[in-house]
Amino acid sequence: MGLLRTILIIIAVYYIVKFLSRLFAPMLIRYVAKKAEKRFAEQFNQQARQQQGRKEGETIIDKVPNRKSSSNNVGEYIDYEEVD
Repeated sequence: MGLLRTILIIIAVYYIVKFLSRLFAPMLIRYVAKKAEKRFAEQFNQQARQQQGRKEGETIIDKVPNRKSSSNNVGEYIDYEEVD
């Protein structure tokens, strides 16, 4: 009797989750889309404000990348022999 009850509970939970996901999935997708749209609009406005103060053709370098020198000590070298 306990096994049958457990199986029925699992099936009931499955159908409840399936029903609730159909109800709330469109709202969740709409919320995520609005949030992404707002973030993209903020980035666009920020970039537009930065470009207003520049003259056309002006070159601006924000950051010069750090030059790291490569070291010869890359790792341990292991000598091996081929076995026939």
